[in-house]
Amino acid sequence: MYAIIETGGKQYKVAEGDTLFIEKLPVEAGENVTFDKVLALLDGDKATFGAPVVEGAKVSASVVKNGKGKKIRIFKYNPKKGYRRRQGHRQPYTKVAIGKIEA
Repeated sequence: MYAIIETGGKQYKVAEGDTLFIEKLPVEAGENVTFDKVLALLDGDKATFGAPVVEGAKVSASVVKNGKGKKIRIFKYNPKKGYRRRQGHRQPYTKVAIGKIEA
């Protein structure tokens, strides 16, 4: 059984037992989180699509950890003008383990 959920402005295809990195949630590690925005449920030949969400469907998950991604470097440069700007960024994330998909 698969579900398509929306969180952090992005859509994810999840199944029971999956682990995925999503946009940071204000939840501590070890706590449970429930995703109510289930856009579709796919179970073998049967598919249920919401308009915009499937009523009564939810996906429960547990938070494994919160962290930051790898650093990316931003470098701006204008030749012959002496303009150089260097900046780094680490995107925060939440790693979740999908527990149960309820229809």
